[in-house]
Amino acid sequence: METTRLSSKGQIIIPKAIRVSHGWGPGVEFLVEEHSGGVLLRPTQPFPATTLREVIGCTGYTGARKSLAEMEGAIRKGVSRQR
Repeated sequence: METTRLSSKGQIIIPKAIRVSHGWGPGVEFLVEEHSGGVLLRPTQPFPATTLREVIGCTGYTGARKSLAEMEGAIRKGVSRQR
């Protein structure tokens, strides 16, 4: 078991051996849970990787395909309506 120390900014360093064994690198986010015996750090589960083919059509649009020019025109029209 290793020890660590709380910094003046409220930060702790997770020992390198633990970071390496879990594959945790910079930017990993953790859930912090309070327990009667202390605090539990649990890495958040990121969304699984997806491809465009897996999510295409998730908006529910069933009409004909629109060109980029048509989409940009609709965006311009929507923006001008809001002003």
